[in-house]
Amino acid sequence: MKIRLALLALVAAAVVAAPAAAQKLTFMTGPQGGVWVPLGGALVGMWEKAIPGLSVTATPGAGIANVRGVDEGKAHLGFGNSSTTVDGLEGRAPYPKKVTKVCQIANIYPQYFQVVALKDANVGSFADLKGKSVVTQPKGNTGELLTELVLKLNGMEYKSLSRINFQASYTDAVSLVKDGHAQVFTLGTTAPASSVMDLASARDISLVPVDDKTMNALKSSNPGYNRLIIKAGTYPKQDKDVPVIGYSTHIIAACDLPEQMVYTMVKTMAANVDSMSAVNKAIAGITPKDMAVDIGVPFHKGAAKFYKEAGAI
Repeated sequence: MKIRLALLALVAAAVVAAPAAAQKLTFMTGPQGGVWVPLGGALVGMWEKAIPGLSVTATPGAGIANVRGVDEGKAHLGFGNSSTTVDGLEGRAPYPKKVTKVCQIANIYPQYFQVVALKDANVGSFADLKGKSVVTQPKGNTGELLTELVLKLNGMEYKSLSRINFQASYTDAVSLVKDGHAQVFTLGTTAPASSVMDLASARDISLVPVDDKTMNALKSSNPGYNRLIIKAGTYPKQDKDVPVIGYSTHIIAACDLPEQMVYTMVKTMAANVDSMSAVNKAIAGITPKDMAVDIGVPFHKGAAKFYKEAGAI
């Protein structure tokens, strides 16, 4: 009888403990068709394998929406772009208020703001955009925000252009340039970008370099921006390195997620770089030191713990 009672007690204890052990999280990724969706799936798989009882649901999202989602408690994790996440911390548009509950987990790969001009448009600098026809992404997209900001830093605005088009589809944007309805295409993505390769296969193009004045002004106002280089040969007929505005795709988390959980997540990512780079080649070769570069977003305690142990910070 005593043995039976003891067994019943153990079963009851297990039933009570089970819900406490299970952890259900929401991870906001990206729009359908983008790399954030499959990359999110790969991360979910490795995290759930590494942390017993963890269940992560990946949902569609976008950089700015993800930051707001985590800050507002609608999600626990998300992808972000370093520059616009910093904008959120500062309470700059398009955020309605300062973001206060979002912490940094890891940088995972660089993104390049690419200003691609038709060769015969003679755009050698941002100042040369005046009077040109430009196509970019929809309002509020990171690429569009940077386009407007670059114009502003060079004494211009959208009405300084002959025409501005906002296209949700890179394919549609490229078609406008191919057909001569736009002379310049701006976008923020990896390099090489398949859309730019597509354009280069049909028209002679040039990449417009960022100048020191514009880069320094951006960096001083937002540490999420960095100067990056698109190396010669990245695109057809590109015979020299081109400096451009860069920022990081990174992973954010609610600051109140358990320290040990986030520590294990970051450690697992660092140990599975090959699995992540199988989804996105831009991740290949990243180290804990790369993951821990300060982008102006406070580290989650669990992430900081791992980076300190790894000697990355």
